[in-house]
Amino acid sequence: MKPCFGYIRVSTQKQGEGVSLEAQKDAITVFANRNGLIVTNWFEEKETAAKSGRPVFNAMLKQLKHGEAQGVIIHKIDRSARNLRDWAMFSELPDAGVSVFVATESLDFNSRGGRLTADIQAVIAADYIRNLREECIKGINGRLKQGLFPWGAPPGYLNQGGGKPKIPCPKTAPLIKLAFELYASRQYSYNALLNDLHRRGLRNTRGGKLTLCGLGNILQNPFYIGLIHIKSSGKTYEGIHEPIVPVATWKLVQVIRTERSGPKSTRHNHLFQGIFRCGQCDKPMVPERQKGHVYYRCKRQACPTKTIREELLEQAIREELGGLELNAKAAVQANNADTPQAIKGLEAQRIALELQIKDEECRLDRLEDLLLDETLGRDAFTRKQGKIKLRLVELRDELLKLPDLEALAAHQEQLAELRKNLVLLYDMANRPEKRMIVENVWPNRTVSVNKIAFKPYSWVTRVDSDPTLLCGAPERDKGRTLIAEENVPSPRKLVKLLEQVIDDELKTA
Repeated sequence: MKPCFGYIRVSTQKQGEGVSLEAQKDAITVFANRNGLIVTNWFEEKETAAKSGRPVFNAMLKQLKHGEAQGVIIHKIDRSARNLRDWAMFSELPDAGVSVFVATESLDFNSRGGRLTADIQAVIAADYIRNLREECIKGINGRLKQGLFPWGAPPGYLNQGGGKPKIPCPKTAPLIKLAFELYASRQYSYNALLNDLHRRGLRNTRGGKLTLCGLGNILQNPFYIGLIHIKSSGKTYEGIHEPIVPVATWKLVQVIRTERSGPKSTRHNHLFQGIFRCGQCDKPMVPERQKGHVYYRCKRQACPTKTIREELLEQAIREELGGLELNAKAAVQANNADTPQAIKGLEAQRIALELQIKDEECRLDRLEDLLLDETLGRDAFTRKQGKIKLRLVELRDELLKLPDLEALAAHQEQLAELRKNLVLLYDMANRPEKRMIVENVWPNRTVSVNKIAFKPYSWVTRVDSDPTLLCGAPERDKGRTLIAEENVPSPRKLVKLLEQVIDDELKTA
């Protein structure tokens, strides 16, 4: 009996779990017994034959050329190869003295007609793959143009089936949003953020811990702001799924990743690390722990600013916050004075955003016209289109976040309440929230020799310039008690409110 190899193949691992491989093996075994052949070794592969480079297939060809078997049996022509390069190597086996048998067809590879028939079938199999690929690409592009993501949902989303958008996962979507917020705070390195998210319960699709590469892919993926970006083509599409990350936060994360300015893991996470700068040379004040105290130093040797203790910095912050507070009467007056102006500014901002959105849509239309006229190359079009679509998502997100009159009134009341309790809210905050409060109240914080200087945002300074409001230190009819603290917003709400106020000021500037 002639010793032969048996080769069986399916295109995917999932197909390998079915009965296809067993059916191929049974058909080859029956064919071998009927024709006086014996299968000495089976070669099983779970990989597509559309591309060359299959390891099992190549290993079988190598052994056949070395004379380890006199023939090879396959189930069908398309089981051996679906690309012409692999078929060319396989069809040369008869010239090397190796017999080729097809279990389902009576093809004689030793005759010219039999080899011609096999070549024709191989060409048909290769053409079938090309056509299938084109149809798949057409279907994928159609889904992308509809705003649908035709692959598995990324972390933070759930699949709903074909033809339906991904939906935020109730369990992991808040953790994805938190990942962006924590990294945007510049207080986390990749390793620290990865450990924190794992402790909070974020897992990969297999239930294991995320890798650094996986975390990086999450932080740079625009899917979380409503865009679908295809790396292979560089194209960007507007998705119809619900975003879970604000556009401003996502853009800040990209800036931090580009600059690689996130802090590294250190032994001590000092409270004001990276917050204060030297007023003489504009260098950062670097913290050091000496004899149980934290000192902030300017590292330039010739600088007159030497050191200052962390306790003095925190005392100065609390004193400055106390000077910015308003009493109850002044807070009500501030609210009444600011509301009409805020309503007028809100309407102007809404109109401005709508005009900007219209301009960006016109730019996108003109960009497509330039591509059709061949004035603009495909690469330049793809790059500019991605920027315009990102800008459109950002503008529409800002428009949706504009409050109505009722929400605006509540916002003004919160702001007035905030102005009464800055010191108390600072004392109630944890370490990261304290840093965020300092950064959101004072954009510039310097230490010059032994003098600490703060420059507050305009949302604070305009209160003192208003003639209808009281100036100077706040007047208190009674001390702070637990009862007085019941209506005070939490530090986290304070931080969010401060960020919203500052964003509004930057937009109207």
